[in-house]
Amino acid sequence: MKVRTINPATEQILEEYEIMNKDDISKAVAKARRSFKEWQINIQKRAAFLYNVAHLFRKDKERLATLITTEMGKPLKEARSEVDKCAWTMEYYADYGSNFIADETTNTDARKSFTAFQPLGVIASIMPWNFPYWQALRFASPSLMAGNTIILKPASATLQCGIEIEKSFQRAGLPEGVFQTAVGDSTVAERLVDSDVNAVTFTGSVDVGKKVGQRAVAQLKKCVLELGGSDPFIVCADADLDKASTGAVKGRFINCGQSCIATKRFFVV
Repeated sequence: MKVRTINPATEQILEEYEIMNKDDISKAVAKARRSFKEWQINIQKRAAFLYNVAHLFRKDKERLATLITTEMGKPLKEARSEVDKCAWTMEYYADYGSNFIADETTNTDARKSFTAFQPLGVIASIMPWNFPYWQALRFASPSLMAGNTIILKPASATLQCGIEIEKSFQRAGLPEGVFQTAVGDSTVAERLVDSDVNAVTFTGSVDVGKKVGQRAVAQLKKCVLELGGSDPFIVCADADLDKASTGAVKGRFINCGQSCIATKRFFVV
């Protein structure tokens, strides 16, 4: 079976992809598990790889941004900003990742007590189409720095963006199996959750999030869900109305309103 990506502006078929079957998913997870043994050892090496990928994203910004616009339709200006933001977040976690997972000393009656933070293992990531690079990398950057390996299931509408992320990691010299992209439709997401992964993260609608959560929890897998919001925009009595109106338009219409944190409700004194 195959899945197609379509340019939303022209309705042109961009590409056709083979849907990964259950065996394909199992092989990818097994590869990720083998890579995990080595990947979790050296945080300095992990940081170096993230710096390399960030550099490649900045260097290849125009092509990557054009691909976002072609696959999901956002203005090229916003697509460029998304690529920049991804590079920034990879550099941020490369800079501070070791601080976030450093042992925390605790005062007890024992001679020495501390909390240590360990990677979970292989994490399945099911991500939406509205920010095809950002949604994947704002999750992947801290997860990779913590020592986990990742299998990303991008949205069916933006499969090439997901594939390009994997290619960028490959060009940066990332060990094989540390970051992989699973290609297909919702059946691939289900197979991924049911596979031998340690945890699942999902960003998307409340209805689908319920299904992902139920499926993961039924198998005692850790699960993180980022679902829909209902964000208020509050205009106080002493507000600068010119700035408030500009912010209101941006908050509602950025990315055509397709944003988890887009303004949903306005309260005006």
